[in-house]
Amino acid sequence: MLTSYPAGTAQVAHNVFSRDFETRVTPNGTQQTTLIVAGCYILAIAILWHVPYLKMIIYPFKLLTVGFHEMSHAFMGLLTCAKIHSIELDPDEGGATQMSGGIPWLTLPAGYLGSSFIGACLIACGFDTNASKVASLVLAVFFLFTLWWARRNLLTWTLILGMSGLIVLFWFIAGGIALRYLVLFIGVMSCMYVLWDVVDDTIARKVNTSDASQFAKICGCCPSQVWGFIWLLQAILFFALGVLVGLVAFKDSAQEQKEAAEHFLPVPGSSSDATRLNCPSWLLVTLMCIHFFTT
Repeated sequence: MLTSYPAGTAQVAHNVFSRDFETRVTPNGTQQTTLIVAGCYILAIAILWHVPYLKMIIYPFKLLTVGFHEMSHAFMGLLTCAKIHSIELDPDEGGATQMSGGIPWLTLPAGYLGSSFIGACLIACGFDTNASKVASLVLAVFFLFTLWWARRNLLTWTLILGMSGLIVLFWFIAGGIALRYLVLFIGVMSCMYVLWDVVDDTIARKVNTSDASQFAKICGCCPSQVWGFIWLLQAILFFALGVLVGLVAFKDSAQEQKEAAEHFLPVPGSSSDATRLNCPSWLLVTLMCIHFFTT
């Protein structure tokens, strides 16, 4: 049966949707604070990136984003039936994933696109305390896989274990609020590193060993600078989508987030006893998983 609607109904629906969308993306007070902190992160990272000695402050986080890059190669390799031999990080902020098989035109761009996607997800989760807790647990699973693939690389082990300890420490500060800002920082750092690395390796100068150069050889239709520019646009899009999702999905105020966090994986000493996660047991399970993956 054909149903007719009065003229102008579509326009009214469009106006209602537009007003609702505008309301959803308009930041509240807590979100405004998060955006200001994220802006300060961007400014601080941009400054520290090139200042001698001071850049050592963000050095571990640079290596972590390289780890995200290599881990993205590895996971795409698994999805395309490749055999992952190893993941390695080096002190010069480089990395390599050794694999055999797979589909190169999927595994090569997965490094930049995967790490920018991870960064965008962490940025979105950085708008909410409980979402940051979930993101930390997901990162823990990724860390375990990375430790398995990089079990012979001491630098990777040191980095992952250090970051894991930092995440656990921040989980205990201010009922998880500190963890939210740590997750936000890691997300911003990951996205910025992707943007900088793509520009440096493919647009500003051509590095023959870069993912874009290898991808250009496989495709044979465009130079590496073109693929670098495409990946750069995609990384910027992921960055923007991370902020947008955070604004739309997490509208709770700081007080509401604090109350919700007391009932979701609370730290010892919080006011909730219903779903408390016992810290020694949690650490014991983590150590058992590490032992399983490394023996």
